[in-house]
Amino acid sequence: MFAHSTCALLFVFALLTVAPARGQICPGDCSGDGQVSIDELVLGVRIALGSSVLADCPSFDGSGDGRVAVSELVAAVAAALGDCVADTPTPTPTRRPACGDAIVDVPEECDDGDTEDGDGCSADCELEPGGDVCSGVAASSTDDYLAAVVADGFEFPVHVAAPPLDPNRLFVVEQAGTVWVLRRTEDGWQRQASPYIDLTLDVAFSGSSFDERGLLTIAFHPDFESNGWFFLNYTCSRARCPDGVAGNSTVVARFEVDPGADTADVASRVIVFTAEQPFTNHNGGQLAFAPDGTMFVGMGDGGSAEDPLENAQSDDTVLGKMLRLDVDVDAPPYFRVPADNPNPVDGELGLIWAKGLRNPWRFSFDRATGDLYIGDVGQNSFEEINVQPAASSGGENYGWDIFEGRSCFEPEPPAQDCPGIPNDFVLPVLQYGRTEGISVTGGFVYRGCVLDSLQGTYLYADFGVSGLRSFFLLDGTATSPDLAAARIAVEDGRNLRSVASFGEDARGEIYVVDRSGGEIFQLLPRE
Repeated sequence: MFAHSTCALLFVFALLTVAPARGQICPGDCSGDGQVSIDELVLGVRIALGSSVLADCPSFDGSGDGRVAVSELVAAVAAALGDCVADTPTPTPTRRPACGDAIVDVPEECDDGDTEDGDGCSADCELEPGGDVCSGVAASSTDDYLAAVVADGFEFPVHVAAPPLDPNRLFVVEQAGTVWVLRRTEDGWQRQASPYIDLTLDVAFSGSSFDERGLLTIAFHPDFESNGWFFLNYTCSRARCPDGVAGNSTVVARFEVDPGADTADVASRVIVFTAEQPFTNHNGGQLAFAPDGTMFVGMGDGGSAEDPLENAQSDDTVLGKMLRLDVDVDAPPYFRVPADNPNPVDGELGLIWAKGLRNPWRFSFDRATGDLYIGDVGQNSFEEINVQPAASSGGENYGWDIFEGRSCFEPEPPAQDCPGIPNDFVLPVLQYGRTEGISVTGGFVYRGCVLDSLQGTYLYADFGVSGLRSFFLLDGTATSPDLAAARIAVEDGRNLRSVASFGEDARGEIYVVDRSGGEIFQLLPRE
């Protein structure tokens, strides 16, 4: 159109008799500051000539036809001279994402305001080991929260997790045997077309909403970014259990994958640990890595009701226990007993870290303090949450089935009454009765980047009662019960009916799994 940008600008000034209509949004205001500068006018000419792109300043395109015409340049000049009065705010221009601008944009993992390697956030804005996962993430000061659906359409989802250095992916576990990848995009979380891994042929699960068997959790090795190791806990189907392992046994298996891949190969599986289950309920099922890199495995008491085999108090079985494994082993049996376990004998009994648990369905480590929070599902009267301090050397006895919660349940014969409290038993920091719920779902202490006022709050739920619950642990005591949870609204038209699990992404943001609704919720600020 023009031979030279300078000539074009002079031509525009010569046409100043053509003025834009009053009340329009001011054209050419690229910065959104309510003014049009000479630099912005020159940019408009460059866009018209094709030497710059419209995305650099969309406000020049008043007609919306994707280009900048002479009349639109004239209108911008008039605005620069004060002849345009906007009756609506000048829109904020589209910001071009750039690594190093201190604002995280998809697909960046972090943005610390520079483009240097070795400082925790790489030159390409990828997280490095030890880096600040909150780098470039805007925090909110609101104390009102929203549980919003980020993905739905799952069948019996029971767990959600993420690798330590990958804030742009979530992994959703379906109880029948599949794991799905959610990828963060500019439009939200998107489920990938194919499962990450499919173990449906290997997993025992009837499809009943009351079945406690199945694929129950996924856990990523702390060095997943380099070794590609992840672990699954599942109940094996009778026909597809490992050699010599009985049907309906608990299996903990390790898999290896390209860390950035969205599909994994079942053939990479190695069996780490198995445990025969005498009944089909109380399988436990949680895997989680402690701050020291060991892996914890939650084992239920073996099932039926009232622990008929007295497993939880027996030192001769792993059932009813919390186990601690060193899995940094690349040869059979793919685990070793940590030397600092309470009774580090060879074999599976050396893995016992704590006992007296009925069904520790969900537990987690506070990523700030290292404390271990255990949600233990009760029998007839009480649900409980136990907290093990980070400094613990193991060996705790949480009481089942001598105690249920803080109450005497079944004294060991020939005693007629339970022992005095504490007398070698660790009592829960919180318990609640049958009028308040039927099956506790342990959660997480919030340590994310966005919800400042929620920091340090423990979030949990009950599978049989809608909604979320909370408390704050202060000097070993659960305080402020449900104070934070009361400020969590659920997205319109949705309902947290059957909370089966909680999860964290790499930044510590909290996600909630609704098993009956097939939905994954995220806790967000409610402005």
